[in-house]
Amino acid sequence: MANRLRSAAMLAAFGLLAVPFAVSAQTVLAAETSAAAPGRLLDARPLAPELGLEEAGRALAIRYGSTDGVAGQGAIEVTGALFLPQGAPPKGGWPLVAWAHGTVGIGDDCAPSRNVRSLRDRTYLNHWLAEGYAVVATDYQGLGSPGPHPYLDSRAAAYSTLDAIRAVQGGGFGLSGKVLIVGQSQGAGAAFATAGYAPDYAPDVDVRGTIATGIPNLAAAASAGTDPDAADKVDRIIAYLLYIASAAQQIDPKYDPAAVLTDRAMPAFAEAADTCVVDMFKAVVDAGLTRANSFKGDFWRYYAPVLKHAGYPTLKITTPVFIGTGSEDVDTPAPMQRALVESACAAGSTIEAHVYPGLDHSATLNRSSADSRIFARQAIAGKPVAATCSPAGAVRGDH
Repeated sequence: MANRLRSAAMLAAFGLLAVPFAVSAQTVLAAETSAAAPGRLLDARPLAPELGLEEAGRALAIRYGSTDGVAGQGAIEVTGALFLPQGAPPKGGWPLVAWAHGTVGIGDDCAPSRNVRSLRDRTYLNHWLAEGYAVVATDYQGLGSPGPHPYLDSRAAAYSTLDAIRAVQGGGFGLSGKVLIVGQSQGAGAAFATAGYAPDYAPDVDVRGTIATGIPNLAAAASAGTDPDAADKVDRIIAYLLYIASAAQQIDPKYDPAAVLTDRAMPAFAEAADTCVVDMFKAVVDAGLTRANSFKGDFWRYYAPVLKHAGYPTLKITTPVFIGTGSEDVDTPAPMQRALVESACAAGSTIEAHVYPGLDHSATLNRSSADSRIFARQAIAGKPVAATCSPAGAVRGDH
């Protein structure tokens, strides 16, 4: 039982994120499609108006080449979206925000470029457009493109993000070479990993800084305990476990979910392959799934070979990082975020950390924008960013 509870604590560190509703778009512009070379723009199409952002002067669905992040080699195609600010680009071009999204599901219909974004995310991305940044938003490998989605695989998310940057910067969209990598929750983890992979995988990409709110800390979560009193409570976080199990089986059929999931959990598992996150939460709640009645084995131990790919390649990031934490965050627990800040600082990263009193996981995203905007201006301009490794403010879970 202790191991099963520990796996739930680890899952809590991945957090929640985006809220999707499905739609599609129409072709106008196609680039060369003969080869899916990494960073090559293959197609650009206007998004349907309902899929756009209010502050965008132009919104496009894109398709581009990348590298299979699971295998570490081999050409693949990935989809995403590009949002350009209103008006003409400034001299030198618009700086670029590369947005790393949070959990939406693992089926193609859940891809963010096919869906209306949540009010929270629209508000946040509109803020960057109004500030004069273009926004490229990858769907990640296997979401809306051929092959399974390697859910939580940090290298796959990083390669997809870096090649999205390359694709649009070479597409004649009036972009500068300066880039910020930005993400929330699971997307914050993807953003941090992208910054870590960038020097080796994409040294040509000029990453000026990274902004991460509600960032996961897998290393701390894997060794954490959790409240035994919660074992019998219906827990929608089990949806994330089912996504992990489903994605693992799609990528490698040797993973048999029946080895660790109970008969009661198996119908919800069957839905995970093509059910987007809001409906997946509902499926878990409707089935009355708890940690006690969903697992018959040690989920964390069984899927450890898969989940090791959710870790960060390094904690020493060569460009400055902004980390925003809500003091009341229990989805990616605030003490674990603080521990990651301390570890990254100790590794030599320049971390500007902020704690937002009274705010939970989701509310921190838009509240942090007043501070991250200043950080972004400094980073884009190449000015020094002061490290803040021990921000003031108690967080939930302090003893």
